[in-house]
Order: sequence, then structure tokens, then C-alpha cells
Amino acid sequence: MDKTVLRCLFGAILLSLLAFTTFASLQQSVLDWQGLVRRPDNWWTIATLMDAYYGFITFYVWVFWKERRALARAAWFVAIMLLGNMAMAAYVLRELSRLAPDEPASAILTKRHG
Repeated sequence: MDKTVLRCLFGAILLSLLAFTTFASLQQSVLDWQGLVRRPDNWWTIATLMDAYYGFITFYVWVFWKERRALARAAWFVAIMLLGNMAMAAYVLRELSRLAPDEPASAILTKRHG
């Protein structure tokens, strides 16, 4: 992935989260949040969901870089967006299982798949 694309993606994530968190804060203190019970609680629920899915996208950028095949990239994107941290944990476990016994765990960060 190109550095410009990554800068744009993560800049947009940062700005939109800052904007929506500020908006939600103006509607209600986060300390008063009770989920989806009533307005304006739903603004914090939306902000939390945005934050979670941006985290999924951030993780997926790494998966996209590691996986070179389009089918693997697409399958992992769907899994991560539908299952969130469960799919992310499965991916990391799969990557750890692919390491040779003498490789450090840190090798999963930079080892790519054909």
C-alpha cells in the first residue's frame, strides 16, 4: 500500500473520530452513557461502534499487506468486519502457527504470504 493512501486513510479515521467524539461529548457526558436506552445515549453507542470498526480497518490494513492473494484479502476483510476481534484473534493464531519453532513471535509482523 502506498504511504499517501495510508496517510489519507488514517488521517480520515483520526479526524472523523475526533469530530464524532466531540459531537457526542456535547450531547452528553460519557460518564452518563447507558448504551442504546435513550437519546442522547445512542451518540456514544455510535461513537463506540465507529471506534471499533476503525480498529478493525486498522488491523485489516496489516492483513492486506501480509496477504498477497485477492481471495485471501477479501475473505479476511469479510471475516474481520463480521466477527471483529474473534477473526482478528484467529488470524494472529494462524500466523503464529505458521512460524518455524526457531522464529520469534515478532516475525508474524513482517512475514508475508504469496
